[in-house]
Amino acid sequence: MGKRVTAADVARSLGLSRATVGFVLNDTPGQTISEATRERVLAEAKRLGYRPHTAARALASGRSHIVLALLPDWPMEYSMRTHLDEAALVLDRAGYSLVTMTPHPGGQAVPLWESLAPDVVFALAPIPDEQYDAIRATGAATIIPGRDEAVVADELHFADGPRLQVAHLLERGRRRIAFAGTTDARLASLVAERRALADATHRELAGEPLAASADLDETDAAARVAEWVAAGVDGVVAYNDDVAALVLGAALRQGIAVPEELAIVGHDDSPIARLLVPALSSVRVDTAGLGRFLADLALSRVSGAEPPGVGPEATSEVVRRETS
Repeated sequence: MGKRVTAADVARSLGLSRATVGFVLNDTPGQTISEATRERVLAEAKRLGYRPHTAARALASGRSHIVLALLPDWPMEYSMRTHLDEAALVLDRAGYSLVTMTPHPGGQAVPLWESLAPDVVFALAPIPDEQYDAIRATGAATIIPGRDEAVVADELHFADGPRLQVAHLLERGRRRIAFAGTTDARLASLVAERRALADATHRELAGEPLAASADLDETDAAARVAEWVAAGVDGVVAYNDDVAALVLGAALRQGIAVPEELAIVGHDDSPIARLLVPALSSVRVDTAGLGRFLADLALSRVSGAEPPGVGPEATSEVVRRETS
């Protein structure tokens, strides 16, 4: 690997002072450098392959232009990818890079909040006291649910989905509704939250609890769906679209008509919902709006600007397709 080209190399090649070249390459304001000299410096820097030394710039400015997102140990589902993609786009336009990491209990790697010195750290879920204290000790601004007045858990989770799913099936005339979760242990707490909200909504609107509930995987989905239908279940609220697809496949393989015998509603409105035949009804959530909000909040922390006036509206809606 060749030696990195420095500003000193550019200065030496042109016979100019290091200061003059530095002023041009750093676009330092208030300098009286002619346009001809500026163009010569930039052209020579390009010819020599000069690239700014990011670490040195960060040291000099006190900023790394890095925003670190701490992710829970969840699978990278469609909604999470959409949220992070939107946040990364907003930050990139402002000259910042979004870096993600998932802290693991007992992990031996140096935490990225230490090795990268990010300007801002935001988390998508509450973090342990020890991690929070370590992050704050680095001097990074933080956006942590439960720690920061600007972010609350409901804004991060958009919790109305299960309520909309149950209400939709009841409106479609379904009277015995089951909840289908996932066996992925990483999602146990989120599955429990959605199950509880679905059950509470059913009690509120129908006067009784859900007819059934189970966490499914490929090994038992067919048997469980057959059991539900035999017991009179005529609607299924699924944790997400992947689980809804599992229920749909199990039903169709057993000759159970969808939606005539069994209506199904997923969650997240991921691409698979539109591509399946029959197409899945699902709940669409504005996760992109959440990504923009957190990116704008992060930028306000480093610039000292006013933070976004309000958090993202937890906009969710049922997209009805062929399965309901």
